[in-house]
Amino acid sequence: MSQVYNKVSAEMLEELKQILGAEYVFTDEATLDRYKTDEEMDPRFFRMPEVVCKPQNAEEIAEVVKLCNKYLVPLVVRGGGSSLNCGSIANFGGIILLMERMNKILEINPDGLYLIAEAGARTIDIQKLANQNGLLYAGDPCSAESCQIGGNLATNAGGNKAVRYGVTRHQVYGFEMVTPTGEIVELGGRLKKCSTGYCMDQLVIGSEGTLGIITKVTLKLQPLPPHKVDILAIFTDPLKAVSIVPALNKAGINPTSVEYMDNPNVKTTSQFLEFDGAPYWDNGIYVIMSIEAFSEDELDLKLEQVNDICEGCGAIDVLEADERIWNMRRNCWESVRLVSLVATTDDLVVPVDKIGEAMEYIVDLVARYPFPLRINAHIGDGNLHIVLCKMDLSDEEWEEKLNSFTEEVYTYAYSIGGRLSGEHGIGSRKAHFMERFTPPAELELMRKIKKAWDPNLILAPGNVFNA
Repeated sequence: MSQVYNKVSAEMLEELKQILGAEYVFTDEATLDRYKTDEEMDPRFFRMPEVVCKPQNAEEIAEVVKLCNKYLVPLVVRGGGSSLNCGSIANFGGIILLMERMNKILEINPDGLYLIAEAGARTIDIQKLANQNGLLYAGDPCSAESCQIGGNLATNAGGNKAVRYGVTRHQVYGFEMVTPTGEIVELGGRLKKCSTGYCMDQLVIGSEGTLGIITKVTLKLQPLPPHKVDILAIFTDPLKAVSIVPALNKAGINPTSVEYMDNPNVKTTSQFLEFDGAPYWDNGIYVIMSIEAFSEDELDLKLEQVNDICEGCGAIDVLEADERIWNMRRNCWESVRLVSLVATTDDLVVPVDKIGEAMEYIVDLVARYPFPLRINAHIGDGNLHIVLCKMDLSDEEWEEKLNSFTEEVYTYAYSIGGRLSGEHGIGSRKAHFMERFTPPAELELMRKIKKAWDPNLILAPGNVFNA
């Protein structure tokens, strides 16, 4: 596939203003500069859009999409801007479409166990409203305070509760979407089961804005367990730390979260959050677990089992974790700026039983490279976050060494049944690796779907694979 895109013309700009209102169409330098990146820290990937727009409903978005097809101008949707793989960057110029005006939670139904929200609603607000009604929205990405629910669907976001409840696609009944040619459609539905045609809603979830623009979502809710305890197990050996996962699974504990932080992350996040009393700051590896239950007796039994498992796996201490420990886990990426202004994070995913082996391989491999490594992970579901810091390397050496390291890691991951991403997505930063490691027939199927749905390749060109 290939495409030549046009610049936004004066004529198109006037039509955009007629659709959205002039006050919601931005071309000033300060605004464009603000949206040249998302959470990407490396200037090599920054791209300047030509226009930034703020629609208020699906009808306006549909008209903007039709306009982009008419003028052959690319369009990239941006939610909370928390993408870590250049997922909301204007790789080919054109228009950045912001969802922030579409931020309403429209309905919550405690009896039907569902919630309806516009795509620009913050995930944290959905979580809080569900909790206020004695319910749980189980999607829980670490960026919940800033990310938007539409972006969660677009990337199939994972997060801290995925071990027990699954990722975003498991929390969704259906959604409203603007197609790449400007139609408004409803995909999925509030059904327990369905065997009626292609499952197009699940195809769109995780497609990173390349197959449509999600505008409204219907989410699944569930009862909120009334009893919960967070546990911090301290280790000094990473292999002993990750050995806790199969032990928990064999015991039938079914934890809500099993999170891992290596010691460099412990040190940096405690400094970033000014948490002077972080336990075992000097040598500790953290495994943070959430245990939920519907009765005190069940919780007490699980806690006794978990304590025995931790000690049996070699924990040097087992403590109750408070919100400060969870803040450390959520701020692993943000705290990296204390070490290096340019860094990169990857979210390799491997079979759960291979995570210890993969961690050992990565630690041994990085010893041959000139940058420091830090690892945080959702070890309960095999998802490793590898953070590498540029430090004082030249741009040329950083690019060369990073590409070499990444190639080696991905080759290894695929050899043990892993994949490029567990939850961050591919974006444009990993698109060439997607093409390198995806079997040709599988990649060709994806290209055919993209071309059939988006014949002018208007939506998010460069994301997932190169168009």
